[in-house]
Amino acid sequence: MSKTTTIRLLPRGAQLVLPRGTALREPLASFGMEFPCGGEGRCGSCRIRVLEGALLVTPEDKSALTEEEIATGWRLGCRARATGSLTLEVGQWVTPILADFEKMTPSVFGGLGIAIDLGTTTVVAQLLDLGSGDVLGVRSGLNPQAAYGADVMSRVAFALRDNRLTVMVRRFIGKMVSELAGDRVHELREVVLVGNTVMHHLFTGLSVESLSHVPFQAFDLREQSFARSDLGWPLPASTRVRFLRCLGGFVGSDILAGILATEISQAGQPMALMDLGTNGEIVLGNRRGILCASTAAGPAFEGGCIRMGMRAATGAISQVFIRDGALECHVIGDTAPRGICGSGLVDAVSAGLKLGAILPNGRLRNNDSREFPLSQPVALTQSDIRQLQLAKGALACGLRILLDVAGVTIDEVEHLYLAGAFGNYIRILSACRLGLIEVAADKVTPAGNTALRGAKIALLSPGIENKISVTHVSLESHPSFQGAFVDCLAFPPASRELNRMESLS
Repeated sequence: MSKTTTIRLLPRGAQLVLPRGTALREPLASFGMEFPCGGEGRCGSCRIRVLEGALLVTPEDKSALTEEEIATGWRLGCRARATGSLTLEVGQWVTPILADFEKMTPSVFGGLGIAIDLGTTTVVAQLLDLGSGDVLGVRSGLNPQAAYGADVMSRVAFALRDNRLTVMVRRFIGKMVSELAGDRVHELREVVLVGNTVMHHLFTGLSVESLSHVPFQAFDLREQSFARSDLGWPLPASTRVRFLRCLGGFVGSDILAGILATEISQAGQPMALMDLGTNGEIVLGNRRGILCASTAAGPAFEGGCIRMGMRAATGAISQVFIRDGALECHVIGDTAPRGICGSGLVDAVSAGLKLGAILPNGRLRNNDSREFPLSQPVALTQSDIRQLQLAKGALACGLRILLDVAGVTIDEVEHLYLAGAFGNYIRILSACRLGLIEVAADKVTPAGNTALRGAKIALLSPGIENKISVTHVSLESHPSFQGAFVDCLAFPPASRELNRMESLS
């Protein structure tokens, strides 16, 4: 019997040759499959269908799937092993990854540098000519840690009992660095990484135990530096590898990089930056001082805890419009809808409010239906709407508290930048209608991958990030937190100006 087996993945047509008995979780994750529960076999989201060959039925399969589903070939990808040749149907393929190709101000140094945005879902690395500021190459991919949980807390839980996440992400990024540098590796002066606090700790090998429970404090917020021997990367002895400092328990160096990219620390008037995700980060300030905070928005913006929620991948409803009084949905990949991602969720609830199908308190007007249909088979439930209310309430509340601490009104905020993939794809008018964004819509700008751009600034101007002073605010300890959060749960009535802007869009 052969020691290897062949796995064919459809509809992509990819083919894997794996040692017989290999768990399929990590190979499938590299092609975009999500494992929200960390591969524990609880959520049932990582379904694969056996088209040719056979997979054993596991106890987890029996728990998560119906008898009919099992009989027609469905299994949980996280529990499957390659015991024989297989052809599998796997539906999740395309995940948008934001890069940044803006020409940068050159460094006074020559040589090459690599900037890396280590995200929870995706990793982007860029090779720069330090002398010219030009981007010479880019590599991107899905974070291999996703095989052990879609969100940071799932990975924290796994890391408490296994150091595999550190090993795999170092190996993954080391390969990216080698591919980018190529035969010019001898010119590589520095590698700069940024990421959220959990990614910072997992890459650097710091303990995440204190991030696993209240009050969610980081073990070490400081910048971490490495020699080539620390990482096992084939680099010159003179090459520095730095993971920039974090700002607070769940405010990482990606937000520090965002401050650099948006130049908030140089602004005369108050500016704000929001990174909308499971752990929403908020920045407010100018050259006289900067405040930051994180808030547990929950996974709704990333499709989590939504009955038919999914990431922004093939088959996800990503936008919802009102055309002639009816809903029109845009689906990623121009295929039949399989679910809805965060930007689609925001659009859908906004449309429901405008049509009167959803009330300002978040209740469905027609209680008997219990659903708000979008495009078959996708519909929102009352629970879905509630999850979005909790997420948007947390973010809006966070900004209100920072405004209160700074002694600034919402009207005095000159500009609000939305960072990251979700901030890039969300429709601003929909976010304003929900009250997720309370700054005037014409002051809001999607800023793209500010983490990567900021990492490049730190690469080209070493030490510039240390000139930025940021004060971390604990939202939960603020006396107004509970009241502000409750106030932010309801959807606000649409303003006349917002209605005018929607009519023009």
